[in-house]
Amino acid sequence: MKKISLFICLALGFSSCKLDETVYSSIYTENFYKTASDAEKGLIAVYDPIADMAVGPALTLVSDLSADQTYPRAVVGRNTLTLFTYDPNYTTQKTAGRVSESPQQIWLSCYDGIEKANRIIEKVPGANMDPVRQKQIIGEAYFLRAFYHWMLTKNFGDIPVKTTASTTIAEAIVTKSSRTDVYKQIYADLDLAVAAGLVSGPGIEKGRPSREAVSALYAKVALYNEDWSRALQQSQAVINSGKYSLMPDVRDVYRYDKEDAARVENIWAFESEGGFSPSRGGQITSLLGPASSAGPEYSRSSFGSMFAYQSFFDSFSPQDLRRQLLDTTYVNKAGARVPQRSITPITTQAVLVKKYQDPISTIGNTSNIPILRLPDAYLIAAEAEARANGSTAVAYGYINTIRKRAGLANLQAGLSKDAFIAAVLQERSWEFFAEGDRWYDLTRTNTFLPVIPKSVNSVYPVRTPTAKNRYFPIPQDELNANPQMQQNPDWQ
Repeated sequence: MKKISLFICLALGFSSCKLDETVYSSIYTENFYKTASDAEKGLIAVYDPIADMAVGPALTLVSDLSADQTYPRAVVGRNTLTLFTYDPNYTTQKTAGRVSESPQQIWLSCYDGIEKANRIIEKVPGANMDPVRQKQIIGEAYFLRAFYHWMLTKNFGDIPVKTTASTTIAEAIVTKSSRTDVYKQIYADLDLAVAAGLVSGPGIEKGRPSREAVSALYAKVALYNEDWSRALQQSQAVINSGKYSLMPDVRDVYRYDKEDAARVENIWAFESEGGFSPSRGGQITSLLGPASSAGPEYSRSSFGSMFAYQSFFDSFSPQDLRRQLLDTTYVNKAGARVPQRSITPITTQAVLVKKYQDPISTIGNTSNIPILRLPDAYLIAAEAEARANGSTAVAYGYINTIRKRAGLANLQAGLSKDAFIAAVLQERSWEFFAEGDRWYDLTRTNTFLPVIPKSVNSVYPVRTPTAKNRYFPIPQDELNANPQMQQNPDWQ
């Protein structure tokens, strides 16, 4: 603005021109973070990058289209994730205008969130406000900074850890930290979030983390870090708090008209239709329904862009209630049942995903996207207990709680440690499909190489990931902008 004003002054031939500037809106000035209102508004900005990922929706698609549960129509670069043909430029996604569905969006959003969290952590202690709420706001910022760093490391491996806000370009140039140091920082942030006095239970404002959400994230982070005792301790803290419970019918967790009731199980979720997170809508509902908006129960606007593999559908027991969140037929607008062979012209074995149905929305919003659910705490506890102590009665108790709610019998008794852990991972696959979880289970356990080639169909008859696909390449744009950054070794 100053340059534009100066140009106008010179063009008009004025010998002098006084420029008076008043800053009204920038949160990156010393004029902000002075009051309680400033602090609350600044905190909203820290949440916004979650919406950037969820709307795209890179939050779910990056994992889901890479794994062995769902696959896309080969449009706008989505098949590069399924076929592992992406490059460090994410060229195909950029060409199609779909960076929002790529790992690059995760990188961009997470560092945006980290920068904004750092501002809160540095500035809000000086705000004139209620000290209890002040402490909570800072605690939420620590929680979110931990979440963003965790999202980055599970996608990219060694990443830069950023714990101070940047006021100059030089301060933004940071080198990578080892995975060990990344997790050390995440732990430190979660410890501070634990101590911040966050509100407990599902009655917290929509989109905010509760005290139990901190423990739930802590448990999952520790699981990824193979820190079994900490993962067990934190997951037990969630379960034993008594603040959350499983919904009696697993299908109700995802009903568009039961979102409020489902908060007894959805510990933390992206709230697309209001709440504390900015209302931003999303396209996941439109991707999953039949093409041409043909299935009224799915969405008022759907494109038939994403389906489940037949092999995944077949892996469920017919008694498993979670299989009813998939379908091989649908009812069209005329009330006729459309058979599987006619769901889509690209394959006769398409399976529809029903987790994000919304038959009433006209503005592109979707049901909540779960990030942390109570079943995660149970299955983390089961896995952590088994890895530390074998397939004990305690471990069986945790997994059987989830199986019982799904309508299944208890897991076969007497399994070896390895067989039990494999059963837990399979249970996770059934419980969390289409929630952006499965690919990371396969990569954290380094089992993706033998698993993925088995998940094929007539659309994708061959899928051959290599060792380098365990982590995504750091976006080339970031390498170009940061001379201290190095590409992941397998991608060099």
